[in-house]
Amino acid sequence: MSIRVGEVIAVHGTKLVLKIDEQSSKETLFYEGQKYKGVSIREYLSIQRGFRDIICMVEGEFLDESRSEMHDGRQTFVRKVEARPIGYFDHSGFTQGIKYLPMIQDAAYLLPEEKIRSIFDRKADGDFRIGSMLKEEIAVGLPWNRLFNSHIGIFGNTGSGKSNTLAQLYTVLFDQKLPLITGKSRFIILDFNGEYGGEQLTAADHKTVYQLTTLTNPDLEDPSSRFPLAPNEFWELETMSLLFQATPNTQKPFLNRVITGKQRFGGNRGSLATYAKLMFQRSFCAGEVKTATLDLMRAVARRMGNQQVQDLLADVTWFRNGARFACRGVWIDPDGRNYEQHIAPIIDTLNVERLDEFDELVLRVNLQLISDLNAGYVQFEHIQPLLKRVESSLASLRKVLSIADDIPHERLLTVISMRRCNNEVKKVLPLLFAKHYYNNHKATVANPPDRTVHLIIDEAHNILSEQSSRESETWKDYRLEQFEEIIKEGRKFGMFITIASQRPADISSTIVSQLHNFFIHRLVNERDLYLIDNTISTLDPLSRSLIPALSQGCCVVTGTAFELPMVIQVDRLPSNKQPASEDVDLDRLWSDVLVAEPRL
Repeated sequence: MSIRVGEVIAVHGTKLVLKIDEQSSKETLFYEGQKYKGVSIREYLSIQRGFRDIICMVEGEFLDESRSEMHDGRQTFVRKVEARPIGYFDHSGFTQGIKYLPMIQDAAYLLPEEKIRSIFDRKADGDFRIGSMLKEEIAVGLPWNRLFNSHIGIFGNTGSGKSNTLAQLYTVLFDQKLPLITGKSRFIILDFNGEYGGEQLTAADHKTVYQLTTLTNPDLEDPSSRFPLAPNEFWELETMSLLFQATPNTQKPFLNRVITGKQRFGGNRGSLATYAKLMFQRSFCAGEVKTATLDLMRAVARRMGNQQVQDLLADVTWFRNGARFACRGVWIDPDGRNYEQHIAPIIDTLNVERLDEFDELVLRVNLQLISDLNAGYVQFEHIQPLLKRVESSLASLRKVLSIADDIPHERLLTVISMRRCNNEVKKVLPLLFAKHYYNNHKATVANPPDRTVHLIIDEAHNILSEQSSRESETWKDYRLEQFEEIIKEGRKFGMFITIASQRPADISSTIVSQLHNFFIHRLVNERDLYLIDNTISTLDPLSRSLIPALSQGCCVVTGTAFELPMVIQVDRLPSNKQPASEDVDLDRLWSDVLVAEPRL
């Protein structure tokens, strides 16, 4: 038995109108040792129909002034509420969805807290708790097995608590399920602001942290200062295209020729010096020499560190009349005799002994461009921007990447902090890391997947924005296409993405539409709210209306893993587990300063 609070007086499709008894207006009631919440917005009522209890959620209330009644000499108005069925209880438990509808004069009863908990909390998931339902103040378990088997979106304005929700979600996962996931899953966080490099999420012996920086030179003895790539992965067309933002029609085929040359002759270290000497000879002795090749040869000499060749090339001039090179008063004819006598002995001193992978890349790009110009394959102005990007990016890439055959083993959780990286690196490297883990996992995982990879992108609008004007449309489209491929195809390979952002409307709509489960904190921008309205089919109008006014730490939880939308107050993590994104406490900061300053 329960507390009867009214009866059904109208049924309009799936909308119900109930007449509520006067005594049901109390906030909390106790009956036979059970605690009940009174009738108010977002509370739950049970309407008995035969052997089933139809569960309804209250969505509105009003007073019917046309039907007043006299009680104890005073006039009262009839209180009515509007409700919507959300499911029903039968012998097998709660089932979500509208299958049965009540009839007029069916009685409505309050639901005890334990029965409300059974609607949202399954026994198998009861221990996975990150907070309590806001209105009911009931701690419910989330369906972790269905939640982490999906793409997740965590959205909210600055200060709304989304970082705490992200950290709480994975902290509880690692605390409770560590024996289950170790050796079967890997987690990677792309951390733009350096929020997860400390004690957050899990213990240090389960975590690998890369502290990347372009502001200082890395400690070559510290493996955490640079992200490791194998040579065969670095010398790969997709990787090169990502790092140097190669356009697909001209620059990407050019890079393909560079990589093909490396794959064919890279095993013989001395072949590169031989190739450089051959390109120098062809440039000097071409039927019609190209003036652009002179600057390219000078760049090669500087990269190889040969001062003697640099001095020689400094004395080379190009004569428009006849389109020939001359050096130190000697005219270089196509027959090559003057070249062999005056130029070749110095060029033969070139060697590649001191070059690393990055220097070799720049060298091969310059030599390939010399070869293509002499053969008439390319227009210099089409490839020059790529050449400049390769050379300008080299200084930064040396600081954040290491190329080696011996790749260290990563632990359960990998945190890649880019807080101290420049904007160019922050824009390019996340895509490289995503492709690195996606391609490696896809190439080795079984079918069906026996392992999973979970990529977590905090502040995802930094790299998934469609509104960015800092880059060309071609490159932006290419970057988004790569992430869209991962989020659309990754699930079948056991790769899942969690994205957190304060501006979901800036993120590609294709990416947002592929997310399955959502934790939505306070959002006030109309574009963000419009996206939420048109993307999340499981969000009911009442929950949506709460989003602009949610308090800090409170969020609407909805998606395919949940029977019904819930409004949850997420528990706050201890200070040592909090992401390093907390607001500055000016009262404490300035008070400490005032105390520290001596009085005059």
